[in-house]
Amino acid sequence: MIKIGILGYGNLGRGVECAIRQNPDMELAVVFTRRDPKNVKILTGTARVRPVSEAEQWKDRIDVLILCGGSATDLPEQTPKYAKLFHVVDSFDTHARIPEHFAAVDASAKGVEKTAVISVGWDPGMFSLNRMYANAILPEGADYTFWGKGVSQGHSDAIRRIAGVRDAKQYTIPVEAALESVRRGENPSLTTRQKHTRECFVVLEEGADAAKVEQEIKTMPNYFADYDTTVHFISEEELKRDHSGIPHGGFVLRSGVTGWEKEHRHLIEYRLQLDSNPEFTSSVIVAYARAVYRMASEGQYGCKTVFDIPPAYLSAKSGEELRASML
Repeated sequence: MIKIGILGYGNLGRGVECAIRQNPDMELAVVFTRRDPKNVKILTGTARVRPVSEAEQWKDRIDVLILCGGSATDLPEQTPKYAKLFHVVDSFDTHARIPEHFAAVDASAKGVEKTAVISVGWDPGMFSLNRMYANAILPEGADYTFWGKGVSQGHSDAIRRIAGVRDAKQYTIPVEAALESVRRGENPSLTTRQKHTRECFVVLEEGADAAKVEQEIKTMPNYFADYDTTVHFISEEELKRDHSGIPHGGFVLRSGVTGWEKEHRHLIEYRLQLDSNPEFTSSVIVAYARAVYRMASEGQYGCKTVFDIPPAYLSAKSGEELRASML
């Protein structure tokens, strides 16, 4: 049995716990939390809940530590720190900062013979793999990634930080005309605004100025200013009734050509439709925890990404079973 520890018990941590239950070669040993452990109720009766300050005491008692913190402030500090003590997996998803995060984690893990896999999930993660495979197969072509329809947790949080907003959910929605143009092999050159729209459902504080809030949302740099954005003001009851889930998904496409005269067109498309963004992400992470365990047992130390890991290392099936059932 692969003994797993979880650091952080929010949506992602709860999803990891559920995913472990579906993998018979794994067991949850401990959940580390920054909250009072007495106030954290987990689902696994055999696992412990301990304060994060005690994590180092468990370095010889678990096989892989899964880090479930946020990419903005938690993981840049936590992953290099805990990669000195454990084999680790994280879901760091700030694309532009992945190279520096990789370097920091690699420096921590290599020196102490630990294995770390960073940026595991569906994007980065599964979408990254599909982009890489498609580029290798069709070297002459164009890449397109569309996200949604789904809830963007970061954008929703950005709205909630606006004065006068009590609660909010934001959906990212692909522009159907742009998606269909790619599918037709037209290789369009698309701006940010042409690829996605954003739809916001906002609950206001009593007395808040709706027009001011809407203007602040639509002009917010890095979040909404570059998109066509629609804002709906609704009641708290409507938000809980109609927007309580965290669905997401999207498409990765590559349109390319083959032949001596480039006369034949091809389209590769990968699609995800997710009822729960954090639970699907958690399921990907748990599969990569198995890969981390296997690579570490073979002495493959340092930091890795999804590009570095053989697909067979993700599966609980043996090589013989995979060749017989899936090849």
